[in-house]
Amino acid sequence: MSGANSKRDVIGWREWVTLPGLCETPMKVKVDTGAATSALHAFDLSIEDRDGQRWAEFEVHPSQRTKRNAVAVSVPIVGYRRIRSSSGHSERRPVVSVPVRIGSGEFETEVTLTARDEMGFRMLLGRAAIRRRYVVDVARSYVQSTAPPRKEQTPRKAKTPRKAKTPQKAKTPRKVKK
Repeated sequence: MSGANSKRDVIGWREWVTLPGLCETPMKVKVDTGAATSALHAFDLSIEDRDGQRWAEFEVHPSQRTKRNAVAVSVPIVGYRRIRSSSGHSERRPVVSVPVRIGSGEFETEVTLTARDEMGFRMLLGRAAIRRRYVVDVARSYVQSTAPPRKEQTPRKAKTPRKAKTPQKAKTPRKVKK
């Protein structure tokens, strides 16, 4: 690699990240160069006023389709942004600043909080977060990270053999009375 990108680390189109101090369980993120701003799925989001400052309280569920490893988070809101989705829908979202760790790199970035229930990733990492830090190789995944170990699965019980069915006598057709 040469030129301006020679000192930047390469990341894939999806990576495992942690949010140090907020959520240490790795979560799968999509690196989205089409999105200017990063987005984090916030479960049960509520906005509170504390000493003249607005705070976001929510849960992060780092694992898809489960509440296992869910973490309650409370962070100050740094602003609001109007975000337009790829379908054209516009939404005003709270913005918070969070630490992000990808591989050995760690940095602070702003993310919008939203409901991403229907999406395949709990977090999108947009252009503002990766600018001047990483080069994205869209043909690769998990360049800076490896998948976290899955929880140990208990061995399944061996199936017990079923009893063999005893052959039944063939039924003779009944005569229909007229």
